[in-house]
Formats: sequence, C-alpha cells, structure tokens
Amino acid sequence: MNIVKMLNDALATEIVCVLRYRCHHFMARGLTSPEIAEEFLGHADLIARRIVELHGAPQFDPTAAATNAAVEFEAPADLEGMIRSNLDAEQVAIDTYKKMISDCSRDPTTRRVLEDILSVEEQHAYDLWSLLNGGEEQGEYA
Repeated sequence: MNIVKMLNDALATEIVCVLRYRCHHFMARGLTSPEIAEEFLGHADLIARRIVELHGAPQFDPTAAATNAAVEFEAPADLEGMIRSNLDAEQVAIDTYKKMISDCSRDPTTRRVLEDILSVEEQHAYDLWSLLNGGEEQGEYA
C-alpha cells in the first residue's frame, strides 16, 4: 500500500473529525471539549508532517477530505446523538489506525506516529463511552 495515500486518507479523517467536534462543541456547550478538537488538529499536523517527510504532499482540500475520510460529518440535534455519533467515529478511527499500523511494518517511524495517535483515540472513545454510561467506571468499553 502507498503510505502517503494511506496517510492522506487518515488526514482527511482527522480534518472531518476536527470539524465534527468543533460543531458539537458549539451546539452542546460544556460536554464536547474544545481540547478534543485541538487534539484532532494536532493529529492532522502530525500526519501532514509525516507525509512531507516521506516527500509527499498533504491534501487539505475540503472536497478531498469529505471524499477520502473514513467517517462522515454529522451534526445530530440532541446531545446523546452527538456523543453516540462521535463514539462511532472514534471506533472507525481506532479500527482504521490499527489496520494502518499493521500495514506499516517496514516503516517504524510512521508506525510510531500512528500508535501515538491510536492511544489518544482509544482514550477519547473511552471518555465518550463513559459519558453515555453515566460516567460509570465499572463495566468494560468494547
């Protein structure tokens, strides 16, 4: 697989996620943290930087982002819908990053960048899952 293409697809996903979280932040004050959107922006920066290091060109075209992202932009009207939508997107991102990591066995630098991002995505998913489950510490996120 072409690593630059794979990373540009990941960049597209991160761009869409930044927009989702920013929209939800303004629609649902207090629960959707702007720090999460900033982390996605940070992920996008890490991915774009790695693309350049690999002598590729990061794609920031909004049309490409909408077309190549693994998730869609959604803005549910109610808070629970927003949280569920974001949790679903996190799970897609987690699955995508796991696959990408396995595809990068010959590129340890890219693999480490993706592993770091995956760790944060898993924490976001757990945080969202906890919100849906009343902040329960018990139980298991799946």
